[in-house]
Amino acid sequence: MATKELEHVVIRFVGDSGDGMQLTGSEFAKSAAEAGNDISTFPDFPAEIRAPAGSLFGVSGFQLHFSSSEIHTPGDAPDVLVAMNPAGLKTNLKDLVDNGTLIINSGAFTEANLKKAGYASNPIDDGSLAKYKVHTVDISQLTMTALEGTELSVKEKTRSKNFFALGLVFWMYGRDPETEIPRITAQFAKKPQFGDANIKVFKAGYHFGETAEVFQTQYKVPPANFAPGMYRNITGNEALALGLVVGAELAGKPLYFAGYPITPASSILHALAKYKNFGAMTFQAEDEIAAIGAALGAAYGGAVAVTASSGPGIALKTEAMGLGIMTELPMVIVNVQRGGPSTGLPTKTEQSDLYQAVYGRNGESPMPVIAAKSPGDCFYAAIEAMRIAVTYMVPVMLLSDGYIANGSEPWALPNLEALKRFDVKHRTDPTDFKLYRRDPVTLAREWPIPGTPGLEHRIGGIEKDALTGNISYDPANHEKQTHLRAEKVARVANEAGALDTLGEDSGDVLLIGWGGTFGSLRQATMSLRAAGRKVTHAHMRWMWPLEPGIAKIIKNFKHVLVAELNGGQLRTMLRATYLVDAIGLNKVQGLPFKVLEVTTAVENVLGGNVPRADGATAARTINA
Repeated sequence: MATKELEHVVIRFVGDSGDGMQLTGSEFAKSAAEAGNDISTFPDFPAEIRAPAGSLFGVSGFQLHFSSSEIHTPGDAPDVLVAMNPAGLKTNLKDLVDNGTLIINSGAFTEANLKKAGYASNPIDDGSLAKYKVHTVDISQLTMTALEGTELSVKEKTRSKNFFALGLVFWMYGRDPETEIPRITAQFAKKPQFGDANIKVFKAGYHFGETAEVFQTQYKVPPANFAPGMYRNITGNEALALGLVVGAELAGKPLYFAGYPITPASSILHALAKYKNFGAMTFQAEDEIAAIGAALGAAYGGAVAVTASSGPGIALKTEAMGLGIMTELPMVIVNVQRGGPSTGLPTKTEQSDLYQAVYGRNGESPMPVIAAKSPGDCFYAAIEAMRIAVTYMVPVMLLSDGYIANGSEPWALPNLEALKRFDVKHRTDPTDFKLYRRDPVTLAREWPIPGTPGLEHRIGGIEKDALTGNISYDPANHEKQTHLRAEKVARVANEAGALDTLGEDSGDVLLIGWGGTFGSLRQATMSLRAAGRKVTHAHMRWMWPLEPGIAKIIKNFKHVLVAELNGGQLRTMLRATYLVDAIGLNKVQGLPFKVLEVTTAVENVLGGNVPRADGATAARTINA
């Protein structure tokens, strides 16, 4: 048996939403992380809990990029495609690289399934797969054979076939199968009979790869060179939950989280519920409005308050956000963005809530908005959002997205002792107490805890006197308070620090991005710079107020290209603020950018091949 060493591999598992592709992919990702590879994952699944079996729109997929060198994306195209049914093959074959490896569960390629997928003939037999290295394996039948003699029903046996595929891929890439056994046992601890069955099938898949003559080569991807430290594989929502727990500790306050289930933010609540021993209090409210109302009440009572949702839920929370801005109570609002509008694409990623985050409230109601850039960065972004909220006494919106929330990467466990504390100090002295007396630096008002003797006060949505906090209808006072609230948010820009850039402060193209586009844009910039292009990537964390570092360099480049997964929201904001003729690279397909899409757009800009502005929009956009 030949062994071949590879620098990196992109593998994608696809099948019905009930075929366990997410579990299969995440388990292989864990093994790659344990083996020391750098990894990046991209789960992609339908909105339906159980979409119709065999349907094209019901296909669930999981893509994993694992490498012996540093990577930033889950890869543009799979080198290996594991297709558990015809629909998975039909919807994903176009992405497989030429001469890529194709593993097909031939047992699922029945006449009925082929018809559901729109095949006139069986692609296994008609020669349409000739440019790929095809391995047909009757995974369905081999799974049933492995479980002969067990007391499981036929349906229960069928559900184990994903572990046959996992075992086969374990063998293909030289993974130790014994490392997976404890994980399967733990996964099915409450139903050990299923755990035992999946272990049998997993081993059968591994040994099939070992003994079948159709597989002539085993591949090895050596470990990557990481900085010394302890690492774990982490998703964005897991990291965000940890960041909230640690942030509350750094503030010296209890954490109160109120939420309502919504994709893809729900797992933040699930994760936080496990941290009760660290003082985290979680509350699942009856709806989105109740959730943010409870969070505001907790903030009034002196807790570090957080709520989380996605676009439709954020819309429902809008009125209460205004109340938080008027009462100047600290709170973190997490928006894990998804495709819209309305219900839109609940399980697909998008960045189309930026306008909503920055402008989406009635009245003059600014609030700080920051965005995480990767799964691991969600930890630090959560801490930063919490610090800003309690330091400036203001609600803060933290933007994530479905790509970051569900994706995973190796994450170096931080030195908690090195994290800077920002302990909250509540007003306790009643002498000359004025609720809206402000800190001269941050403009934050006092934060007395209700019930403190001598510090009785009122809050509410009606305008407040600029000193006492009493209700005021005075026109001059309203204008003064409006300007003070805006100035307070503007001063948050002082916290931004250095702009995250790769490249010089001037050149031919400034490539600007934010949020989950970081990996694709950074990888593309590295490739372009290696080819001699004068390109700089600037990644924005601070969305409002706009990152100050952008102002210092945006006019130093011949071209400004703003890449985002929306119709051009940040581009519009930058054009209006800095009066630059920014070009948009935009994509709204529910999918992240591919590196090739970015490099192609930059090359087109350098070559002068970009759309000219029309009289109506004065905007130039490249559609990825």
